This record gives sequence, structure tokens and C-alpha cells, in this order.
Amino acid sequence: MAVNKTVNKRTNSHGAMRNCIEYVLRQDKTSEQLIYVTGPYCHDAINYDLVYRTFLEEKKLWNKDSGRMYAHNIISWHKDEQITPEQAFEFGKEFAEKWFQGFQTLVAVHKDKDHIHCHLVTNSVSYEDGKKLHTTKKDLERMKQFTNQMCRKRGLTVAEKGKHFDGSEIEKGEVIAWNKDKYNLFRQHAKDSFVADCAMAVLKALENCISKEKFIEKMKQFGWSVNWTEKRKHITFQNQDGKKVRDSNLSKTFHLDISKEALEYEFNGNYERTRAEAERTNGSDEEFAGYYRQVEAACEGAGRNAGESVGREGRVAGEKSEDERVYSGISGKDTQVENGKTAVVLRESRNARRNAEVERRNSADDSRTVRNAETQSVLTAEQRRLEEQKRIDEQERARAARRRNKRRSGPEL
Repeated sequence: MAVNKTVNKRTNSHGAMRNCIEYVLRQDKTSEQLIYVTGPYCHDAINYDLVYRTFLEEKKLWNKDSGRMYAHNIISWHKDEQITPEQAFEFGKEFAEKWFQGFQTLVAVHKDKDHIHCHLVTNSVSYEDGKKLHTTKKDLERMKQFTNQMCRKRGLTVAEKGKHFDGSEIEKGEVIAWNKDKYNLFRQHAKDSFVADCAMAVLKALENCISKEKFIEKMKQFGWSVNWTEKRKHITFQNQDGKKVRDSNLSKTFHLDISKEALEYEFNGNYERTRAEAERTNGSDEEFAGYYRQVEAACEGAGRNAGESVGREGRVAGEKSEDERVYSGISGKDTQVENGKTAVVLRESRNARRNAEVERRNSADDSRTVRNAETQSVLTAEQRRLEEQKRIDEQERARAARRRNKRRSGPEL
């Protein structure tokens, strides 16, 4: 049973695309034998930086480095499906090459869970004609049918509405919520279900949450303690009445992916959105350069004794610092309590911006090289066209001369 899910998250920033590619290619989830890039890819190795730069170069080549950056699909199989990681890899490659034909697609199979699943990250700009990738609701239905067709071709189970993996009917009273709207509709009629209460609390806690610690803190505010450790495979939620719910139970009941992997991916996405919004709010590059200088000075002065003078870094009581204005979500009490975490966030933001600048310059150089090669190719093609036209004109003149000679000679007696 293969379920093809399109991840509908904000995909309109370079950072989001880079984070997604980095996550998909994590070494603890996949291996070199289970990764592949369809379309133009000139590097021998496949890593997140090279794939990211390759996608970016294609966008700049067609002058379409804005808007939606990529599409992310996950094809997952039931844990009882008889399929190997290698077979899943071939399945993902075939799907990418046929469905996303003309678009670069990163294919990677993850085997760190009890069920095999394949990630597909597709560049939103076609390398054939520069057109952007658009997916409608009808396309999603066609994608589902195509996935089922590929399953039948391989003798795999096909998902059927109203039935379990083994083909048995879903009993009356079981709750299958296919999307958040249906889940909310169910929630209105199931106020006595502590499992539904837990699912709703998880969805609320995930909003704008950027770390595991913050998520656990928010769940506690909603009346749920969280047992999330490295030694345990599953996350366990427990309410004030002592009733427990596993993440696997929520996923099975409501078809909501609430595994450790999915939650960490959500945290990364929220963090990237927060950082991008902070960058937009802060203004120009010059202002950012000044801001990072102040942050570096603040970090260097963090180890001073309490009695030492802060000199020029002091400010009027009640006035917000530059980092508090930019990162309002981690200012005030949070900044005082979590000084270490704040410093890490700021350093990561600074390093990410510097890396992005280096990549931008490298991409600009690469794009110039590509454009020069394209210009030379266009000139060569134009020269060939002119030579071909000259040859055709000469042939036409020769045929015209033969016709004139024939008319002058007249009919033979």
C-alpha cells in the first residue's frame, strides 16, 4: 500500500529548500546507494550543498529565482508491505522521471522507521523550457491514480477507501480523519475522547514551535506531559488523569504524522520562517552587517563580571536592544532565561547569512559561465543556420538557371 503525500509547507525561500534537501539526505536516515538526482547533475557525489546549488543555478539560468522554490513528496508503504529499500528506490526513481519529467528531482529512500518511505524534492523550474511547476487538485488525484497503477504493476497492495491494509472493512465507529478540516469536524462531536484531545493539543502546540523543548513546554500548558527520549522509539503523551497516548496511535487513528521525524521537520520549518521574517523586518544588508557586529560584541562580552562596565553597549532602561527588535520571539524573559540558546540561534543565523552570500557569489560566477557557453552555442547555431540557408539559396538558383536554359532551347524537332 503506497501513499503519495504532497507536503504543503511554505516553500518560497532558499533556506527552506536547503533545509529540506539537508533533511532528506541525512546520513542517519539513508545511504549512498539509495539517493539519486534526475535531470542535469554534473557532480560525482550527492550531498545537500551540491544539490542545493544545482537547483539554484537552474533557477538563475532562467531568471526565475523567486516564488515557490521546490515541491516535496513522500511515498510511504505500510509496515507489512513486502518491499525492500532497493525496490522502493526504483519505484521513486520511476515516479520522478515520469511524473516530474523535465524537472530535477532528488530521490532518497529512508529506512530508519518501521515502514519504508521515499522522499522526492523537485526543483520548481524546468531545465527543459524554464516553466514553473504547478500542481492542481486534479493533478493530485491523477498522482494518486498513477501511484496505484505503479503498485499494481509490481504486485503491491493498493490503498482502498474504507479498508485496512489487509483488505478488511473499517468497523463502524472507527475514526479516519484524512485532513485537518475533517479532524476538526470530528472534534466537535467527540469531546469525550482523550485521544482526540491529545491530537488537538499537538496541533496547537506545533504552531510556531521551533524546538523540542518548546513543544514539550506548550504541551504541558495544555495539560499533557511528554515522554520523548532517545532510548524510546515512540513519543508518549499523558494527561492529568494518567491516560496515555502514543504518537503511533495518533498517526494510525487520525492519519496525522506525529512521529519524532515529522515533528523535528516541523520545528525546522517554523525556525526557518521565523528567521526569514526577522531578516525581512530588519531591513537592508548594511543594517544587518551592523546588527551582526553588535551581536558578536555582545557574545564576546557575555563572560564579563557583573561589576564590569558595559561602556558603549549600555542603553536606556526600558529600551529594546537590536537583537530583541529582530528576534522578538526570544527577547525579554526568554532571552534572560535561555541566554545560551539565544546565542546559538544568533550565531546560526549569522553563519547562514554568510554562507548564503558566498553561495550567491559562487552561483553568480557559475551562471556567468553558463550564459557565456549558451551565447557561444547560440552563435554557433546561428552560423549553421546561415550556412544552411546559403546552401538552399544556391540550390534554388541552380534549379532556376536550369529552367531558364530549358525554356531558351525550346522543343526539339
